[in-house]
Amino acid sequence: METLSQIEIVSIVSLILLSGSIAGILAGLIGVGGGIVVVPLLFYLFTYLGYNEAIIMHMAVGTSLFIIVPTSIRSAVQHRSRDAFDNIVFKRWFFPLAFGALLGSVIASFLSFKILTLFFAVIAGIVSIQMLLNQKETKLPSVIFSIAPFFIGIISAMMGIGGGTLSVPVMNFSGIEIKKAIGTSAAFGTVIAIPASIGFMIGGFSQSSLLPPFSLGYINWLFFILIVPVTLIFVPVGVRIAHKISQDILRKLFGLFLAITAAKMFSDLV
Repeated sequence: METLSQIEIVSIVSLILLSGSIAGILAGLIGVGGGIVVVPLLFYLFTYLGYNEAIIMHMAVGTSLFIIVPTSIRSAVQHRSRDAFDNIVFKRWFFPLAFGALLGSVIASFLSFKILTLFFAVIAGIVSIQMLLNQKETKLPSVIFSIAPFFIGIISAMMGIGGGTLSVPVMNFSGIEIKKAIGTSAAFGTVIAIPASIGFMIGGFSQSSLLPPFSLGYINWLFFILIVPVTLIFVPVGVRIAHKISQDILRKLFGLFLAITAAKMFSDLV
């Protein structure tokens, strides 16, 4: 890789600052870990820097998951201090989420992301329509609520996200108010990201000859150190916004976020 010019360095730093701030605000506002922003950023930067194509997506997902750990902890602490947290659901979902995330990180080492991306986009699109247009409360069957965390863990680990994109709608459609669903989901980001990060670390050891500098398995420490301070600064901004607006507006904001996410994923597949 050639030496970067000053303009290129400034551009990269600007992208990191912008994306990190957006990821932090989203983590606080709607309980997602920010991976939906960070994964595309890292994929672009790793490609631009000339990293090996065979490991770029795995590096982006693994590094994003590790970034989610401190970001989600800060978001969860902020929401819990405002009594927006469901301890019962957290305890009930903890182990299925963690096991699913660990399994998802292993599966991710062997699969293409296209099918999973399509599946995720379809689910996100359907849920977004429900949250944006449905005025009456939707009640999911209890069996879905019970098995959902395992599959949320798998999918989230494979996509490099904190799980809020799926866990918030499931909790909200099961009768948990949106603010508590968001606060609890923020904590779930850590539950998912820690075992998944470990899985991506271990999975990347077999590709050590292809890994760029400052990498431990599929996790790049340099970009972790650059992005995390920015996300941590902006998490409280998102939390304050979330607790100043009404439940209905917050629900619709989450639905809009899902719709945009689904549209972007569909466009990436075309």
